[in-house]
Formats: sequence, C-alpha cells, structure tokens
Amino acid sequence: MLTLRPAHTRGHADHGWLDTWHTFSFADYHDPRHMGLSVLRVINEDRVAPGQGFGMHPHQDMEIISIVLDGELEHRDSMGNTARIRPGEVQRMSAGTGVVHSEYNPQPTKPVHFLQIWILPARQGVAPSYAQQAFPEHERRGVLRCVVSPDGRDGSLTIHQDAALFLTTLAEGEGVTHALAPGRRAYVQVLRGQARVDGEPLAAGDGARLEDQAQLRLEGVGEAEVLLFDLP
Repeated sequence: MLTLRPAHTRGHADHGWLDTWHTFSFADYHDPRHMGLSVLRVINEDRVAPGQGFGMHPHQDMEIISIVLDGELEHRDSMGNTARIRPGEVQRMSAGTGVVHSEYNPQPTKPVHFLQIWILPARQGVAPSYAQQAFPEHERRGVLRCVVSPDGRDGSLTIHQDAALFLTTLAEGEGVTHALAPGRRAYVQVLRGQARVDGEPLAAGDGARLEDQAQLRLEGVGEAEVLLFDLP
C-alpha cells in the first residue's frame, strides 16, 4: 500500500533565519496522523540563512542524520568534533547517553539547504559518536547507494537501529527496484527534480510511505535525486 505525502501538506514554519518543513510532527507542528513511520521519527527540510544556525543544544538516545543539498553546514559538538558538511556528504551523530552540538551556516551570502533526520535507536545508553562521509554522485547514479545501515554494508555509516538509507540519482526514464523483506516498510523522499514511485508522480519535497508490499519501483522524470528508507 502506497500513501502519498505531498510537500505542501507538511508542517511549515518560517522563523526568518530558518525556513523549515516537517514531514512528521515536530516542535509546534502536531498532527496525530503524522507521528513518524516505524523507527523513523523526523524528516525536517531546513533552509538556514547565511551566518545563522542552531546554537549549542542537547540530545540523548537518538540517531541524527544530516544530508546537505546546497551550501555548507558547520558542525560542532561536546565530543570535540568540528566539521563542515557539503553536498554529497552525509553526517551521522549517535546522541546516546548525551551530546551537545550546534549546526551553523558558515557562508556569508548563501543559504544552506539540508535534511535533518531522526531515527529512534534500538537500545538506549550507547556511547555518543560522530561520523561523516562523502558519497559521490557517480556512486549514486542509476543505483540505490546505501549510505546508512546497522552493519556498515558497502562502506555506509552505521546507526544503532535496523534501518537503512539509500540515495539515488536517476536520469529521465531511468529506474531502480528495491525489494522489501516481509514485515518491512519504506519511506521515499524526493530531494530534487521529479520521480515516480510505483508509477505515482512525486516532485521535490514530496514523500510516500509504503507498507505491506514486497518491492517498490523508483523512476526518474527528468533528473531526480531520491532518498529511500528501509524500515522495520
């Protein structure tokens, strides 16, 4: 069963320095119909103004993943990590027993556009950790490139949960198929361009949840960049 989530139906807030869209209930946006899917709790699409960002704040027992689409994101945390995340790179922070971090746009004139994703961990109280990795476009073109997984398959970043994230870049008419094991669910988020999910058209910002089916098919309508979650 496929359920569409058009971009304009998401929660939205414009704070001036931050323009944010919430796929699932978050902060002041609450919709009991959209509380997450399985262990996937948050997909926020954020645009942060130049020189602005999220000051130091705490997290605990959450797997936090950031994917930059345009611009740069500067990360600092209480573990001593300082890094800049750019398009084509994925950041993973396991908050575990507790971490304090900030995420800023270091550019003086260009906004940063990125996704922040929260996944509930399989167990609480793990040691906090941080990782960041580049996944070049040639590794994602025409294939589903695993970028996050519980076991680090294919050189992906690891999380403390039986969930996997895949990125793909598809040309017009190009497609990929993903098999879902019995009892697994999927969520699809279109990052750029237009795509079809099992024949249903989606544009940038649109999403779709898939349950009780054995596989799904993604196809490009023009050039498209798509994020796929395989969830328990």
